[in-house]
Amino acid sequence: MGSVKDLEVLVAPAGEYPGRGRFIFSDRYSVFDWGEMPDHIPQKGSALCIVAAYFFEKLESNGILTHYLGVVEDGQIKTLSELDKAVNVLETKLYRVLHPKLIKNVYDYEIYNQEKGNYLIPLEIIYRNTLPRGSSVFKRLEKGELKLKDLGLNNMPGEGVELDHPYLDVSTKLEESDRYLSWQEAREISNLSEQKIGELNAITLRVNQMISKEVKKAGLKNEDGKFEFALDQNQNIVLVDVLGTLDECRFTYQGMPISKEIPRLYYRKSEWYKEILKAKEIDKVNWKENVKGNPKPLPLELKLLISSVYQAFANEITGKEWFSDIPPLQEILKEMKHFIK
Repeated sequence: MGSVKDLEVLVAPAGEYPGRGRFIFSDRYSVFDWGEMPDHIPQKGSALCIVAAYFFEKLESNGILTHYLGVVEDGQIKTLSELDKAVNVLETKLYRVLHPKLIKNVYDYEIYNQEKGNYLIPLEIIYRNTLPRGSSVFKRLEKGELKLKDLGLNNMPGEGVELDHPYLDVSTKLEESDRYLSWQEAREISNLSEQKIGELNAITLRVNQMISKEVKKAGLKNEDGKFEFALDQNQNIVLVDVLGTLDECRFTYQGMPISKEIPRLYYRKSEWYKEILKAKEIDKVNWKENVKGNPKPLPLELKLLISSVYQAFANEITGKEWFSDIPPLQEILKEMKHFIK
């Protein structure tokens, strides 16, 4: 079980053979790597599943390999066009997850030097089209972890700056807390060749462009997002997990962040979030042990508005009314403005 979705393993991957599994999308949500938060967002799981399936089917039709097999209704694998109603289960191929060893607070990735394929690549690839409010880039620039030239900039950017070209970032995937890497470090821990890293980047740029085009239909801007990949048994790059949803990407409406970023902004004002920041300064690996407080529930009005955003987004991106009696997305977002300050 994950903090947001559950995985049912139907056939476990082994050796050179991928397995099969089902993602069961829940109404849970998570922020700041904390795990399950106290609230559930009604209909969030079904809305995420529908959008994820929509993008997977679009990618497959454009020749990009994914692990997607279909959505599940009444135990049967179907395409979106065959569904009678929204569902929250998606079936995929499964690839092995090879965990690095944690030795004296340092992760050892030696296992990737011994394997040839059929495994999750231990990286997240992040694309950045703009630098919206809340982007980690600002803090990293202040600390000197990023340089302006890396982003193609000459001066310190303000919130909302649109980059001339998408900037691709890379972080760890299988560590307790995600850690940004240089591309050289990414190559070393994943044992991928320059050619494979180039393929990851090329696919990321293509998918980024496709998502930007799709969400523009709903009046949204695609600010940034992240993808995960596997290396299949034939050493082909395969896009895995979920993409294009309100949880995986940061979208804005007229500069206003929506979906998962809304609870992030809400909780950043809390004492609980301040505790998290202090705890991570003390111990980046076992930081949760130093957080004594717990997050409080969201205000009911905000929770229901977030729920409506997920449902409206699924309706408008797919062009089908999966969720009835939901106002247009832009109307909901206008109501939400007083929560985002």
